Amino acid sequence: MRRIVIAPQGFKGSLTGLEIARAMETGVKRVWPECETVLVPVADGGDGTLQALVDASGGSKRSTTVHDPMGRPIEAQWGTLGDGLTAVIEMARCSGLALLAEGERNPLLTTTYGVGELMRAALDAGHRKLVIGIGGSATNDGGAGMAQALGARLLDVREREIGRGGAALAELGRIDLSAFDPRLSEATVEVACDVNNPLTGPHGASAVYGPQKGATPDMVLRLDAALERFGDVIESDTGRSVAHIPGAGAAGGLGAGLLAFAHAVLRPGADIVMDAVDLEGKLDGADLVIVGEGQMDGSTVFDKAPVAVARRARRRGIPVVAVCGSLGDGYEEVHGHGISAVFSAVRRPMTLSEALAETPRAVAAATEEACRALALRGNG
Repeated sequence: MRRIVIAPQGFKGSLTGLEIARAMETGVKRVWPECETVLVPVADGGDGTLQALVDASGGSKRSTTVHDPMGRPIEAQWGTLGDGLTAVIEMARCSGLALLAEGERNPLLTTTYGVGELMRAALDAGHRKLVIGIGGSATNDGGAGMAQALGARLLDVREREIGRGGAALAELGRIDLSAFDPRLSEATVEVACDVNNPLTGPHGASAVYGPQKGATPDMVLRLDAALERFGDVIESDTGRSVAHIPGAGAAGGLGAGLLAFAHAVLRPGADIVMDAVDLEGKLDGADLVIVGEGQMDGSTVFDKAPVAVARRARRRGIPVVAVCGSLGDGYEEVHGHGISAVFSAVRRPMTLSEALAETPRAVAAATEEACRALALRGNG
């Protein structure tokens, strides 16, 4: 009997990874009714990571009132994995760019305070392993807000607490960790980080990512100088040199803050997710792996979830095919990364709203065609 592992990520703006996996399963069963299917929704550390980990592990989601990037109260979801020990946090749900209107984007003011509040909620619930996805941030404060929420006092030269946001770091004189949450010293923190930018400089957080968060050229210079000050004070007051570690500039420098204050480990997001859902164990005995994403294009090869899954399957000699919502420029590059064939769910001209409405049916149909092609070749 065939064993088929179905490991897509969610189609952004449409269905979750688990919903896509179920649609794929429908298509598989039309060709091989008796086969064993293993559904393993995945993600790469960005949008959908929380949902994928909760679904794949049999976990649950919770909601906590925290502060958004502008300091307003907001209900933010986080999750507990099926092991009952691990908490998963998506920083975009509390400090994300999507939470702000276009005119509100101002990285001089936005804060990661909500991230620290979610971390504290997870610690309060007894979790001592935290997985944090840091994609989609609205912030450029180096994780200072996160540290403030967990008890760090960021003081100016007159021993007054500075405000929140990236600009305030220019006033930083010293960091007082005497009231910092001691439970973090007992915790393991893994950070899904898919960039290798340093904290400052021409390739740093402010220069590379600041403009998309609303920073003007003048603001970029101010933010970069403020983060440089932050990195210097972190090193002098904690003894930790984090500014030049690859990934320190991720999420407006949140990578640096998590390294400095939470002793975090930065890892590729897809690897964190695949380990958390035990993909390796689920690949045992598999005859085929089916992956997918909303749009597959040339950027997929940069360690996004479909290619990350394919890499692990290829090491075992397991064939991999992809079923995607649509195909963009350069999608053929995935063929050199372990994905043997790619099938699009969109097979006729249609509007975006039509495509979204038809996603389950279209994904099932495209998966069925992929399996029929494999059956014809005898590779099923």
